[in-house]
Amino acid sequence: MLKNKKFILTLFLGIQFVIIYFLKQSPDFVENTYSKGLYPLISKLMRYAFGWIPFSVGDIFYTIATIYIFRWLIVNRKRIGNDTIKWLLDISASLSIIYFSFHMLWAYNYYRPPLYKSLNMSSDYSTEELFAFTSQLIEKSNQLHNQLSESDSAKVILPYTKSEIFNMAKNGYDMLEVDYSDWHYSPPSLKKSIYSLPLTYMGFSGYLNPFTNEAQVDGLIPTYKFPTTTCHEIAHQLGYAAENEANFIGCLAAINNEDTYFKYSGYTFALRYCIYELHRRNPDLYYELLPLINKGILANYMEVQDFWKSYENPLEPIFKTTFDNFLKVNNQADGMKSYSYVVALLVNYFKTNLL
Repeated sequence: MLKNKKFILTLFLGIQFVIIYFLKQSPDFVENTYSKGLYPLISKLMRYAFGWIPFSVGDIFYTIATIYIFRWLIVNRKRIGNDTIKWLLDISASLSIIYFSFHMLWAYNYYRPPLYKSLNMSSDYSTEELFAFTSQLIEKSNQLHNQLSESDSAKVILPYTKSEIFNMAKNGYDMLEVDYSDWHYSPPSLKKSIYSLPLTYMGFSGYLNPFTNEAQVDGLIPTYKFPTTTCHEIAHQLGYAAENEANFIGCLAAINNEDTYFKYSGYTFALRYCIYELHRRNPDLYYELLPLINKGILANYMEVQDFWKSYENPLEPIFKTTFDNFLKVNNQADGMKSYSYVVALLVNYFKTNLL
C-alpha cells in the first residue's frame, strides 16, 4: 500500500511538470486565480502563524530537514544496488511533496504576468529618458544626503537598530496601499536569518522562506542597505517572485516611507541602478553625471561594496550561478542580470508620479 502511494506521488511529480508548463502559457489565469486569489490568503495565514515568533522558524525547519536528509542518506546508503528502485521511489515521492508545497505556498507567483503590464506601463525607455531621470535622481539624492550628513563627502549613517528598521518598513507600504490595494502588508513577518553568516559568504542579502512566508534578511549587511533589503523581501511576501520586480517595489516602499533615512536609502538605491545602466548604454553620459553625485553617496556605495568584498570566497560564484539558473528555470529569463528591467520600471513609473 505504501509502495503504491509512493508510486502515485512519483507520477504526480511528472503531472506537476505538465501543469507548470501550461501555467507558463496562462499568466492571466495565474494572476486571477492564484496571485490575487488563493495566495494572499495563504500568505496572511502563514504570517499570522509565524510572524509573532522572534526567531526564524523557517531556518529551524531547514536545519531539521537537512539533518534528516543526511541521516536518511547514511542509513539507506546500503540500499543502493540492492534495492535501487525503491530507494529512488522514496526520493521521487518526497520531491513530489516538496515541489507541490513549494509552488502551492508561493512559487506559482513566478508565472504571473510581468509587473509593467499590471501597472499599464511600457517596458521600454530611451537613453535620453534615462539620462533625464538619472539627473533628477542625483538632485533628489543629493538633497536628502545634505539633510542627513555633516558634509557632502561623509556617508550617511542610519541612527536605527535593524530591529527598528523592521518595525518602520511597513510604513512605506501603508503609503503605497492608497493607490495599490494589492500592496497591503499586514501582519508583518520579518526576521534576521539565523544563517546570516553563511548567507553573506554565499553573496545574498536575504531571502523569502516559501514554506513559512517569513522574510529573512541577512543581519550582517550594512545598516544603510537594511531598509531597501527589508522592503524587497516584503515585496516577495506580497507575491512578486521576480527579483527585478521585488527590487522595484521595495525601492518604491522605501521612497514612500515617511522617514527621511528610508527615503535616502530608496532614492540612492534607484540611483545606483540607473547610473549603472547609463554606463552600460553610454559611458560618456555616465561620466558627465558621475561628478554631480555627492561624494558621501558614493561613500555609502563603497561601504556596501567593501562589505561584500570582505566576504568573497571561491564558492560564492557557484552559489550565485546556481541561483541564477534557478531563476531562469522559474520563468525569469534574465536570471540575476535584470538591471535594465528594474530601470524600465523606475523610468516609466516616475513619468506619471512625482519623484
